[in-house]
Amino acid sequence: MESLFGTGYSDTMNYRHAFHAGNFADVLKHAVIAQCLDHLKAKPKPFRVIDSHAGVGAYDLTGDAARRSPEWQAGIARVLETKRPAAVEAALAPYLKVVKAMNTGADLTAYPGSPELAARLMRQDDRAHLCELHEADAKTLDARYARDARIKVERRDGYKALGALVPPREKRGLVLVDPPFEHRDEMAHMAEAIKPALTKWPTGTFVFWRPLKDLWASERFDVGLAEWLFEEGLAAPEKILRADLWVRDLESEGKLAGAGVVVINPPFTLEGHLLALLPWLAEALAQGDGAGWRLDGAVTDDSLSVEEF
Repeated sequence: MESLFGTGYSDTMNYRHAFHAGNFADVLKHAVIAQCLDHLKAKPKPFRVIDSHAGVGAYDLTGDAARRSPEWQAGIARVLETKRPAAVEAALAPYLKVVKAMNTGADLTAYPGSPELAARLMRQDDRAHLCELHEADAKTLDARYARDARIKVERRDGYKALGALVPPREKRGLVLVDPPFEHRDEMAHMAEAIKPALTKWPTGTFVFWRPLKDLWASERFDVGLAEWLFEEGLAAPEKILRADLWVRDLESEGKLAGAGVVVINPPFTLEGHLLALLPWLAEALAQGDGAGWRLDGAVTDDSLSVEEF
């Protein structure tokens, strides 16, 4: 029987998320997504989740990739092993509920991607639309959710699909844009793709994930997006939230040291949860000197001067 976890990579791509599943970047990203979904469930009206780069849905932590590069051991495993204050527990509760449901034994063997988080946190009348361009990954994703009538899987370029998928019929929901960042100009591609979607659905909750590799590129994206939203009248400053985490000095060599999300129209509860969570994560998941975090509205007094978004 073919595994429904899949490999998490494409034949034409070097990036393999199975090597990184459950790492510090996933912990922050998925905690934010789970909080957003939990907030959407507070109202009885249904909502829709749109995932532009869905991957394979879930990951096998006993597989070859995870064994060769067990980044999850310094991420989700450390979160579960570390004593969590009440405020941190509340911030992580929706996310950890899914992780624990997938791991009923003593050991961590599976980890949810964003599609699996959505599938397990959605209600009967909620819906998800998952885009994945790579043929093998889309096939794995489709097989995983073939019997779930709430979820549609489409082999499609998520960037090109966004403008056509919003606003959803439900008028409520979450859009996740989480590309693999293999291309040097990925930030620019993401910026260009999301403009039509934000223009058509300015009230939706959008979550954009990006690594903190090229600080200039990430700052240019964050500030440019915020200023463009302000100029177009699509969002006020309080409707933008940036949450970043780095586990060692961002200038250090080696594996990814930092990552985070920009959230448009965040739940009003999210900032408070992140204020409790981020300093705890920075300490619990630190991999060296210089670990830290930031939580702001993207445009600050220290923002870099950027070109037109």
